[in-house]
Amino acid sequence: MSMVAGREPSADGGGLSIDHGGAIAVDTEQLRDLGARMRSVASEYEHARAAVRRAHALISSAPETGSGVDVGALQRSVERIDELCVEIENACTGTLVMADAFEVVELRAQAEALALTDAAAASAVQARADRLVADDERIGTMAEWLVAGWKERRFEGLGEQYDLAGALPPLFLAGAMVGVASGLGTVRPGMTLAGKADPVQVMPVKTSAPNAPAGLAAAFRRIPGAASQVAVEKYTMVGGATRYVAYVAGTQESLPWRSGKSEPWDMKSNIELYQGRASASYQATVDALGAAGARPGDQVDVVAHSQGGMIAAHLAMESDFEVSMQLTAGSPTEPTLGEDQTLIQLRHTDDVVSALAAGGSAAGTGSPDSFTASREGDPHDGMQDLTLQTHHLETYIETAEMVDASGDPRAEALDEYWDELGQAVEVERTEYRAERKG
Repeated sequence: MSMVAGREPSADGGGLSIDHGGAIAVDTEQLRDLGARMRSVASEYEHARAAVRRAHALISSAPETGSGVDVGALQRSVERIDELCVEIENACTGTLVMADAFEVVELRAQAEALALTDAAAASAVQARADRLVADDERIGTMAEWLVAGWKERRFEGLGEQYDLAGALPPLFLAGAMVGVASGLGTVRPGMTLAGKADPVQVMPVKTSAPNAPAGLAAAFRRIPGAASQVAVEKYTMVGGATRYVAYVAGTQESLPWRSGKSEPWDMKSNIELYQGRASASYQATVDALGAAGARPGDQVDVVAHSQGGMIAAHLAMESDFEVSMQLTAGSPTEPTLGEDQTLIQLRHTDDVVSALAAGGSAAGTGSPDSFTASREGDPHDGMQDLTLQTHHLETYIETAEMVDASGDPRAEALDEYWDELGQAVEVERTEYRAERKG
């Protein structure tokens, strides 16, 4: 894998962290290249040390020329260069060990994912990880430390919200425990939705001709509200080629006793999608794309919140559309994407719904430009925690605004995507309302 930058994550005064997700810091090959370049610097220092030593020896052996030269300073220079050589060599060794540790984390995650579909391939990948660990005991220890640190950070603030006499923290932490214990928070390769979705009817309710969004926050603001659940924008590019962007809403009906009624974006669909079963909301999204003109093989990008993130995951991993860009906020799951698919995730570490993803994969997912932007969505405890304010789309839009303003190279790389959409000669937006039938 490779990525734009690593984890040291960028962070600003608002606690925003931007990284590739998981415990991986940088591309292992980039890190090994850095180690090699550091070793070449160490070699130059060794040449310098040898030159200064020769000069010291020559001057010391010819007292008549040494009166104008500080021989003691030359000796101190040799000693300082010796120290620098040791420091650089240690840094080089540490860098290469770290690269191996990152690779072990990545290989172990790959083996875990492959175990579901190809036991032989999983065994071969695990064997590579085992060989690296056997070569140097520090590598295994460091890999475990990296994963442990990631696990500790992924739920920061989740149990520190409104207390309500001690009743609420266990409830908030339950989301994390469900995700960790069930393993359902990561959609693994080969996992497709099972069963048959409830029948739905999809109707267009509004059309418009907007410009392309110019940033992450602007894109999330286009997710529809109560009157519709899906919006599809058809982009006609120069030359006549078309592409689509689907904006998929989160849960519209959260009352459990109203599940299974006319609203497809309800708790029934939430449970079905999280458990890997077909939902009315997923089928409605596919139908809305078809109604907007999208056909198998067409490029369809997805912007989604909450339940919409689970829909986006399966659109990217099993639909007939080519989903190369996926932007999600507060999704209960994380897809396992290929290196030709970019995943931009917004996550709040104190969001109980996002916690259902259990932090996703330790190795991260998606293309080199993929990243996860995370922060504690609401560091102040209060009554707003009862309404899950940290999960609201408005709170995630605030996070998106922070990403837009961050100056992080991964966020700036998204500018190319907005510019590409902005080259469209026509944009047709249709919002759709879906209802269960029968």
